[in-house]
Amino acid sequence: MTGKLSAGMFVGSVALLLSAGLSSAQQAAGPAFKGHVVTPKSSVTEPGDAGVKAHTHLRLFVPPTGMNFGPAARPNELEPFPGAFFETPASLGCIYHLVHHEVPGCNPDVTTENPNAGKGAGAIALIEGFDDPTAAADLAIFSAQFGLPPADLTVTYLTGKEPGLDPTGGFHLETALDLQWAHAMAPQAKLFLIEAPNNGLGNLFSAAQLGASLVAAAGGGEVSMSFGTGEFGPTLENSTVPETDFDPVFVFPGVVFFASSGDSPGTEYPSVSPNVVSAGGTSISRSPNTGDFILENTWQNAGQGSSLLEPRPGFQDGVRFIVGNSRGTPDLSFDANPATGVWVYDNNPVFGPGWFVVGGTSVSAPSLAGIVNAAGSFRNSSQEENRELYNHIFGGSFNDIVYGTCGEHAVFAFLGYDACTGIGTPNTTRNK
Repeated sequence: MTGKLSAGMFVGSVALLLSAGLSSAQQAAGPAFKGHVVTPKSSVTEPGDAGVKAHTHLRLFVPPTGMNFGPAARPNELEPFPGAFFETPASLGCIYHLVHHEVPGCNPDVTTENPNAGKGAGAIALIEGFDDPTAAADLAIFSAQFGLPPADLTVTYLTGKEPGLDPTGGFHLETALDLQWAHAMAPQAKLFLIEAPNNGLGNLFSAAQLGASLVAAAGGGEVSMSFGTGEFGPTLENSTVPETDFDPVFVFPGVVFFASSGDSPGTEYPSVSPNVVSAGGTSISRSPNTGDFILENTWQNAGQGSSLLEPRPGFQDGVRFIVGNSRGTPDLSFDANPATGVWVYDNNPVFGPGWFVVGGTSVSAPSLAGIVNAAGSFRNSSQEENRELYNHIFGGSFNDIVYGTCGEHAVFAFLGYDACTGIGTPNTTRNK
């Protein structure tokens, strides 16, 4: 939303939200699709991981009887299980004004026009740990379900040797999510899946550089990283090497890097690097009875805040009174609340095959990379992309999220840039 919001209007809006009961728990599926949120082991931070290993940014909305909703769905360009009211490429394309003909309410059960039809060029590289041997097959099922064109996918192993499977199943699902939602938002872009041997930061950062080189050779585009680690450096007493030493990894001519901001209050790396676009998360509020879109508000668990080590980059000088002297995250956001999650298909070796409802800022990074790709501007660097984004905070290019709170101390979202959702969520592909 854009426009001026007075103090009285703000209080009234908050009261309206509270009376409507729009909490994360109550924004969940339709009446016949109850469940609960699960954090997979791959997304759990272990002691000593900071600066050494990365974790995924996944949260799952799972039904009472298993980890997924099952494989029984016929392709019909709508959500695989009618009445669930979880998000499809078409429903989010409608909400974010990425389609030509918007359906009132943007209901997943009736909205079929996919975003950015015919758009997407250059390439997007998805950086993953471990192997997903069913990635291409799962992407084909996803594309058939939602009426997307076949994907142009190339799988590359960082070491030249096929990695092993993630024993937790989390990175397998992460790969399915990243590929499917990058393709959903930029259906004509060439996709590179870069598989590192494991979730070690050194391997993942090397994979990011390899992905960037392939993207640049294909005409430019984006690299998406849906992983993160706690900030690290000597002053934090958790590493002898400062995270700032790795910032040059995310500089490659003709390539913009996206990194998910995390699924808990606070900051993570590489999201806080000034050389990435930090991808945060929001919630989509729908009527539990009709499935119609009501509004978009914050997701309280989205990673956000000012970096512990990275200084404020020049593109954030205009919001210095909010971020202070440190790099603030996120820059841009996308639906990430698992209770308002997106459909993903995965033949998962641990969780079983079927349709999953996935949230977390792992949804945000590949989806935003796809939207920026479809915009077709192809900036020369992430900092150049961020300057473009911040120069158009106002003017209708972004949905300004003004409802909700975030962080450990209940920071409020407000007009313009805020610590909860950055500059907001996409509104068309303009100025992306």
